[in-house]
Amino acid sequence: MEKLDIALLGLGVMGQNLALNMDRNGWKVGVWNRHTFEPFDRLAEFITNKAKGTGILGFGELDSLMSQLKTPRVIFLMVKAGDPVDEIIDNLLPLLEKGDIIIDGGNSYFKDTERRVRDLAEHNISFVGCGVSGGEEGALNGASIMPGGDYKAWPVIKPILKSIAAKAEDGTPCCDWVGPGGAGHYVKMVHNGIEYGDMQLIAEVYYAIKHLLDYDNGQIAEIFQEWNSGRLKSYLLEITTKILRHKDYSGHYVLDLILDTSGQKGTGKWSATNALEMDTPLDIITSAVFARNLASNKELRSVMHNHYNLNEHTPVYDGKDLISILESSLYAARLVGYAQGFSLMHVASEEHRWNLDYSSIALIWRAGCIIRSSFLNEIASVYKESPFIQNLLLDDDFNRAIKSALPQWKKGVSYMLKEGFPVPVMSASLNYFLGLVTKNSNANMIQAMRDYFGAHSFERVDCPRGEFFHENWLDTENDS
Repeated sequence: MEKLDIALLGLGVMGQNLALNMDRNGWKVGVWNRHTFEPFDRLAEFITNKAKGTGILGFGELDSLMSQLKTPRVIFLMVKAGDPVDEIIDNLLPLLEKGDIIIDGGNSYFKDTERRVRDLAEHNISFVGCGVSGGEEGALNGASIMPGGDYKAWPVIKPILKSIAAKAEDGTPCCDWVGPGGAGHYVKMVHNGIEYGDMQLIAEVYYAIKHLLDYDNGQIAEIFQEWNSGRLKSYLLEITTKILRHKDYSGHYVLDLILDTSGQKGTGKWSATNALEMDTPLDIITSAVFARNLASNKELRSVMHNHYNLNEHTPVYDGKDLISILESSLYAARLVGYAQGFSLMHVASEEHRWNLDYSSIALIWRAGCIIRSSFLNEIASVYKESPFIQNLLLDDDFNRAIKSALPQWKKGVSYMLKEGFPVPVMSASLNYFLGLVTKNSNANMIQAMRDYFGAHSFERVDCPRGEFFHENWLDTENDS
């Protein structure tokens, strides 16, 4: 039997679709699946059904699969993050040789990936933490792929990963080497954080249109479809339009039948936690995580609704004006969300010495991934021309766009809050921007209080930076 090019371990939906994608692109693929807690034989089902007629081969034992791989062996893991990844690595190690490559394509935490890169290097095994975005459809037809880790693996795996990646409009594969250590999974983590914010913003605007204009789902879909043909063009807006129009067999809009609770898998929380560790503002993503937490507690919200009984008649606004206001609000808020995500990556790159290429990252996200949007070509251009720009919002074009949108952005947030709608992410985006452009803030009061009760000291506006002072706040002689 001719040797296999790659082994894929883990046959969830993503794993199955990636295997089919690899096979379609000419790679000889062997697959294996853990049987622990499986209610049925997933491997047999896949080989018998979805993989029928392909060149994909199924293996019940890891050693048999490893013996059929070309060297250096390339093993692609698509298993649940955490302990399962370490367990499979432990099972693989006795079967591998110097120069073999393990790729983790799941949503692993970047610090776990950093550890695995170091540990496997001691065994002369290359480990790659590979972010994969695009969901089921992307895995099958082309995903956005973000590999990082041991660079020695890149020349070997590059042809495979680029072949299964989504292609941008110019034909470029949405896959490139991100950086060492956990860089690949870190970039995927930030991608997912931006995704959290983007989804919440769209949901907040949908809710505002629905209640302030009293529009049905079909009318809202028409608005979003028009927006999606302009500067807001994105995958998430595209699917929102389809969701709004979708009806069940009885003719009811399915969206209106879905309980208003939302889940999460943790990558948004990782972004928020890491931002706190890095002392970097990430208001939009953090607010989106908390919004999902609050939404998940449907029972408490029902009790509080009845307890406060704040329902009032919501006035119907002028449609044309409000739609324009909300379009500008959504544009500005989404742009700020991307800016925050890239700022976080910049701080992490400095901290971990990853030397991230932000233009390349924006290009990787142009197709295949969940946050693909018209913003990304512009963002890639900004970082190509100014790779060390401190914040995306300092770019001249984005400066003009935000200034133009700002009056309506303020109106949009004020209208939604005035009518009692929760808009945690839309308001967080505006607050972040206003804080960013405030030269003289209220932080002097914060620092004064810290010095009063904790003698934490402060700098003075009339002295050079770096000189610190402590005031005797209990000296009442100077008080008037």
